[in-house]
Amino acid sequence: MRTPWIRLGFRWVLATALAAALGTAADARAQSSSLLGNPRTRRPLAMGDVSWTYIPPVEPKRWKVNDTVTVLIEEKTKMLSEGQVDQRKKIEGSMNLKDWIKLEDFALIPDPQSEGDPKIGGIVDNKYRAQANLQNKSSFESHIQCTVTDVRPNGTLVIEGHDRVRIDEEEYELSVSGIIQAEDILPNKSIKSEKIAEKSILLRSAGHRRDGIRRGFLLKLLDKFQPF
Repeated sequence: MRTPWIRLGFRWVLATALAAALGTAADARAQSSSLLGNPRTRRPLAMGDVSWTYIPPVEPKRWKVNDTVTVLIEEKTKMLSEGQVDQRKKIEGSMNLKDWIKLEDFALIPDPQSEGDPKIGGIVDNKYRAQANLQNKSSFESHIQCTVTDVRPNGTLVIEGHDRVRIDEEEYELSVSGIIQAEDILPNKSIKSEKIAEKSILLRSAGHRRDGIRRGFLLKLLDKFQPF
């Protein structure tokens, strides 16, 4: 009577052991050789998890009104212009007056023109030649601290800066304004002037040096109207 129950128990133990062995083998096949764990169960890896030399990037600065930024001015201009004009006009004409009138006794009567018909003739020869050649090069480098005056909804910054220097009797005044992108600003909080939109750079000078090269008002008037 005990033999069937013993056999049944033995079969149950054997089936349980076989199922456990198959489960262990399945887990062994599912394991990964990576030291970081099973890719199916771990979280996505980041660069900081696997690199010893990784340095996290610096968070971008949130610019506000009244923040300052240094504008590096590097302006260079070059202009070359050539022109030549050659114009000539020649006019020839002659006139012969065959019939005319004269006043006699308060009456207009035909003039017999006994001395011949009046004649007129002439030649107009006009020549005009002009030649011009202009070459102009200029370069200006400086830097100035500008203040953020407005932060627009799209993230662009409106900047404006003024600088005034006086050395003895020489005085210099520099003004810069325009619109910049926040991502164009370098980590040291500086930006090149070529990155400025709607750029306005104004440099004024006064003193002995300026007075030595400044034109008088009469020369300005002559240059404006060019009477000669």
